[in-house]
Amino acid sequence: MKKFINNPNTFVEDSLRGILTAYSDSLRPHPKDLKAIFRVGFEDRNKVSIITGGGYGHLPAFLGYVGKGLCDGAAVGNVFSSPSANTIYNVTTSVPSKNGVLYVIGNYMGDLMNFEMAAEKSLVDNIQTAIVSVSDDVASAPRDEWKNRRGISGIVFIYKVVGAAAVSGRSLEELIRIAEKANENLASYGVAFTPCQLPGTNSPVFEISGDEMELGIGIHGEPGVRRTRIMSSRDIAALTADTLINDLSLQKGDRIAVLVNGLGATSKEEQFLLYQDVYTLFSSYGIQPVRSFVGEYATSLEMSGASVSVLRLDDELLRLIDEPAASPFVCFQGANKDFEKDRSV
Repeated sequence: MKKFINNPNTFVEDSLRGILTAYSDSLRPHPKDLKAIFRVGFEDRNKVSIITGGGYGHLPAFLGYVGKGLCDGAAVGNVFSSPSANTIYNVTTSVPSKNGVLYVIGNYMGDLMNFEMAAEKSLVDNIQTAIVSVSDDVASAPRDEWKNRRGISGIVFIYKVVGAAAVSGRSLEELIRIAEKANENLASYGVAFTPCQLPGTNSPVFEISGDEMELGIGIHGEPGVRRTRIMSSRDIAALTADTLINDLSLQKGDRIAVLVNGLGATSKEEQFLLYQDVYTLFSSYGIQPVRSFVGEYATSLEMSGASVSVLRLDDELLRLIDEPAASPFVCFQGANKDFEKDRSV
């Protein structure tokens, strides 16, 4: 597979330098650690700081959510690998807050271990930290074991609600409560048509024929839980929507936010086609998709496919979703008062 590469061993660093050059007015690295990146203009030491992190290869996750109303810093690992505890610590000390720091990460053993190590190191500097691990991937564990699930594209909703809550001055304990409530009401499911290939390797991470697809994939290039013949978008939407509805026990009248996420090589046109099919399915059950997000939010290099994430909304979560937020990679403009009325026309 052809890629833009100078040296596979420095792929992450070379790419990060490009990001930091392009967005030098918004993002800045720790002076001794290129992979420890924080938000330019971070000034409010009273606001709880939000820090995320994870392996490279998922842009805009995780680094792409460093911005106003979202995260204040991100620790970057190698491709599909956890950031080091030292890099996480360097981010933490770059955006400290006297009211604490919340780590929002995907539920992966390596990430959890290194963020816990960084938390212990930060405590020596009197920086209070807490960890919320997002676990939204329906395919990785049943609902009664949802806390053991992998974190995939649904983490975007957690960034959004805790970022807005932090800006409004909520305490660390309040942010934990909001994040855990959103996490429990969150579910995602992904499918892939083609695999990805790690920089510097000679073959893709798995093999699949041209008329097959993977169901229940993660975001690290791994295959799904089941392989089947390629289905139409309408059939994929039906499978996905039914899976998410059953998992969350969604009922007629429930309000949801829907995120359709391209995995890296899926065109915008296809993403919107899938969204329409998913929207139609939810609406047919009387479930109301009152907020919609379509685009690339958590990719897997150049994998072709998509994931769908659903967040069940109450009034508090809806208000937080609607607060404006932006980074160099994403923009959440917020909803005006007539938004829901306009969508019903």
